[in-house]
Amino acid sequence: MEDQDIDYFFDTYAVIEIIAGNSAYHNFTSKPPTITIFNLSEIYFIALKKLGEVKANEIYNEYFQCVVEISEEVLKGAMKFKLENNKKRLSYADCIGYIYSIRNKMKFLTGDKEFRGLKNVEFVK
Repeated sequence: MEDQDIDYFFDTYAVIEIIAGNSAYHNFTSKPPTITIFNLSEIYFIALKKLGEVKANEIYNEYFQCVVEISEEVLKGAMKFKLENNKKRLSYADCIGYIYSIRNKMKFLTGDKEFRGLKNVEFVK
């Protein structure tokens, strides 16, 4: 359950679940999500595939305003994290978001099983 004082980084998984109406994520929608351009690209791709171009463009426009810039430090840290966890087959977007969340004192909100049990993760299914 969301703590109003905690800021969350929304993994692609979380945003897709919110779009799909998963009630388990309802408590996390009081603040605008924080995502990267990499998450936005995954969200757009999934929306294109499942909902068509018109709806995908609406979703893109809605979430574009939530995109944060990624520093070189976060990007390099994310690639080190991906390499260290290579057996988990994490996406680049997931790794970047996860490291961004840690460096910016945010909780990483996801339902992706690969992140279950990792520090700094709010796991919601």
